[in-house]
Amino acid sequence: MALFRKKRGTNETMKKGAQLITVADPKSPVSEQIRIVRTNINFMAVDHDIKTMAFTSANISEGKSTVTVNVAVTYAQAGRKTLLIDGDLRRPTLHSTFNMSNQRGLTSVLTSDAKEIDLDDVIQDSGVDNLSILTSGPIPPNPAELIGSKRMQTFIELVRDHYDVVIIDLAPVLAVSDTQELASHLDGVVLVVRQGVTKKAAIKRSVEMLKFAKVRILGYVMNDISSSNAGYGYGYGYGYGYGYGYGEEKKKSFWDRFRS
Repeated sequence: MALFRKKRGTNETMKKGAQLITVADPKSPVSEQIRIVRTNINFMAVDHDIKTMAFTSANISEGKSTVTVNVAVTYAQAGRKTLLIDGDLRRPTLHSTFNMSNQRGLTSVLTSDAKEIDLDDVIQDSGVDNLSILTSGPIPPNPAELIGSKRMQTFIELVRDHYDVVIIDLAPVLAVSDTQELASHLDGVVLVVRQGVTKKAAIKRSVEMLKFAKVRILGYVMNDISSSNAGYGYGYGYGYGYGYGYGEEKKKSFWDRFRS
């Protein structure tokens, strides 16, 4: 059985929210693989501290929001004070996932004239210990300008000092320009790849765009792996094809597969 599977190219996650398997069944094989993703990200922090990170994908409906929210939950479950931000101002999902109000959120912060930001006014309790949520807020007419603004950078620096880890669900790289702009100011970015959906050319172009913006790419997560290839549904890598279902190809650098 494939895990976290949904219909190709739908708005299902926007309407119903992402599946919180790490909350519903923390001992499941999928939850264990999500924890491995967290562990591998932590390995990348040996020389460079990773407190602010984002998850993105090449295009829509590739599972980035589901991966993002479940990784955030595992950080919280590990005792890290975690803030999860919905930075996809065009297709927000966090308010649906946690069944909470979206009347105020990130856009409220970025469009406010107030010199000081009251975090208690916009950040909500997720119901999961150590996990706080900042929803997108009302969808704005100018999401690119807001995400790429100086106020957004200032806000990230503010919450960095209040939380152990800040995780942002960003819009797909190929869909908008603001993702690269903000990502360049974070400690790292993880690219979500969906088996059988994400095209080789799209991954190659996404990597090129992130590197051009001087974004630190922490690695990739391959999700929606079919049961015929792997039993757990997730793979992770940070420069190498570490994961599930690659066979002999796993010995080859993951990024090298998309340079030709």
